[in-house]
Amino acid sequence: MPEQEPYDLSYFLVPANLFFYGYLALCLAAFGGVWTVIAKDHPWKYWSIWGSLLIIAVTYFGVQISVVINNFRRPFGDLLQNALSKQPGIEVWDFYSLQIVFAKIAFLSMAVSILTDFFTSHYIFRWRTAMNDFYMSKWEKLRHIEGASQRVQEDTMRFSSTLEGLGITLINSVMTLVVFLPILFALSSYVSELPILGEVPHALFWLAIVWSVFGTVLLATVGIKLPGLNFRNQRVEAAYRKELVYGEDHADRAQPPTVKELYSNVRKNYFRMYWHYLYFNVARYFYIQADAVFLLLMLVPTIVAGKITYGIYQQIATAFGQVSNSFQYLVNSWTTIIELLSIHKRLVAFEAAIDDKPLPDIDERYLKREAEAGELAANKP
Repeated sequence: MPEQEPYDLSYFLVPANLFFYGYLALCLAAFGGVWTVIAKDHPWKYWSIWGSLLIIAVTYFGVQISVVINNFRRPFGDLLQNALSKQPGIEVWDFYSLQIVFAKIAFLSMAVSILTDFFTSHYIFRWRTAMNDFYMSKWEKLRHIEGASQRVQEDTMRFSSTLEGLGITLINSVMTLVVFLPILFALSSYVSELPILGEVPHALFWLAIVWSVFGTVLLATVGIKLPGLNFRNQRVEAAYRKELVYGEDHADRAQPPTVKELYSNVRKNYFRMYWHYLYFNVARYFYIQADAVFLLLMLVPTIVAGKITYGIYQQIATAFGQVSNSFQYLVNSWTTIIELLSIHKRLVAFEAAIDDKPLPDIDERYLKREAEAGELAANKP
């Protein structure tokens, strides 16, 4: 059976952990130094290289804090179980001392989260500024593209913030797997039998993988059409907004028939999106609700046999949740990924125009429809 690891701040001073912190710092410093030399003339090298490495380091430290909290759950859960079953020797100070330990961990976690959020806010804005400066330097090539102003003003902001959020989540998921998979592997020694399947070696490990893959495949399949619909939604909204802006300065623009048709395009695309999101959300919420009880159902034979204490159950539940959530990266981030893909589709047209390459098919179809039947026909969903 796995031994109880430190569940207070002394966990960070364990020799094995100190060695790995030093090794990680050395690797990140070497990587940053090499790329700083390679990109010595790049104006954003410090933010793009060292800023990214700092985010990676802090993200890993956040995962380490999660490990300490998971270690804490075992002694606290066992103490709670013993107190409720009126075991002798339980005193009030036993609870207070553990709460003080948890408060120290919580304050450290809060401090790291607050400082990380502050830094990433500046990091995102620098990223947006770099994209904005680049696109504005190529404005003469880009201005003819439909919705160019929106793509520079809004899409650069949304792309940088969305991709940064997804990137941090991905890094966190990978690091969580690296740290928590061995923990879950060790905790599997408490679970020797599963419902229907019977005895399965390293059951918790395989359960986390199979359940997460099932959810990922399910949502990726039912949500395959959503990125294109989001892209078309931005297009019809941009056409409607553009006509209203023209109407502010030109009396012959934004006439009721034109506005009515443009708004009709907006309505049709939204209603189509609502239908596709309906069955997507059916699958998504079904999986989320099933996920809430899945582990408990799988642990029923172990619980009934009395093979684990409440503290160990809490530790298993937390470790399994960390691993399965990391494997479920696509499940948890799918709606955000859909938004990012729709933004990327629009920015690809910018890159094509800058490099004097053919526009993406969806933009070519728009320009062709505009040339053949006019702007209103081109803006139909």
